[in-house]
Amino acid sequence: MAHRVTLLPGDGIGPEVMDATLEVLDATGVDFAWDRIEEIGTAAVEAGREALPAKVLDSIRENGVALKGPVSTPVGEGFSSVNVAIRQALDLYANVRPCRNLPRLETPFDDVDLIIFRENTEGLYSGVENFDERLQIADSIARVTRAGSERIIRFCFEYARSHGRNKVTLAHKANILRSSTGLFLEVGEEIAPDYPDIEYEDKIVDNMAMQMAMYPSEYDCVVTTNLFGDILSDLGAGLVGGLGVTAGANIGDDEAVFEAVHGSAPNIAGEGKANPTALMRTVVMMLEHLGENEAAQSVSEAVRGAYRDGEVLTADVGGSASTGEFAAHVAERVGRGA
Repeated sequence: MAHRVTLLPGDGIGPEVMDATLEVLDATGVDFAWDRIEEIGTAAVEAGREALPAKVLDSIRENGVALKGPVSTPVGEGFSSVNVAIRQALDLYANVRPCRNLPRLETPFDDVDLIIFRENTEGLYSGVENFDERLQIADSIARVTRAGSERIIRFCFEYARSHGRNKVTLAHKANILRSSTGLFLEVGEEIAPDYPDIEYEDKIVDNMAMQMAMYPSEYDCVVTTNLFGDILSDLGAGLVGGLGVTAGANIGDDEAVFEAVHGSAPNIAGEGKANPTALMRTVVMMLEHLGENEAAQSVSEAVRGAYRDGEVLTADVGGSASTGEFAAHVAERVGRGA
């Protein structure tokens, strides 16, 4: 039976990296029934519609899973972030960002294999803001709830246990933000004893950033609040080659959206220069979520094998291949199981 999945190519380079990734998925032999929706973000606005049409959310709710390419977000004007709107509308509270080295890709470290678990709906991204026009004072409330903290922290521990991970580090700023991240830390300390098989520690977030930059191999699963997670996940991506090679997922109790975490790069759209690695690594997570573990392993090893050989790579990672050439190479490796 085919997996029915909402497909959102996005804009900019989104359609190119999506088509490249679909070629690799086709090579796995797993059947998909795609509900493809082209108009989202800039494409929808240019067509005179809302940036996030209701049919997008309806489709994801019906199918339970979506694969999404990058969508542009205007800076300082225009429509609000489609990415944030989807996460909030569907209550996708767990942002999961694996950060793992690829062979031969030159980075400061060659032994990074950690995952950032970012609370995705609360904190400073709750959108609770006030502006005093007279005094020119802006306030933004970092809303942290016990329920929200419990579900992301438990999600992290459960993921660690089910994926054979051994350690959870909780990042916070409870020494200063005692009520908000203090609550997050308190909940973590309450939950950790339920998982005696997993090592638990906590770190103040600024120290966490420094430790990740100096000794990333010492960390496994890192769970934290929304803003801190946004920053630490990009730091983690930087340790392994950048957002162009980093997977991402937004998961809730009922729906999951798997998306490339890099931008839409409209300046190179249509030129065949885009690197689809991030989205290819993202579909590994999607396949695992769907229970297609053999196919997930096949795609993961094909991508890693392509980097290990280094013969067919895109220009941003030292090669000369086009988006399509790289996709064809990875798909061929999936097909022959190498």
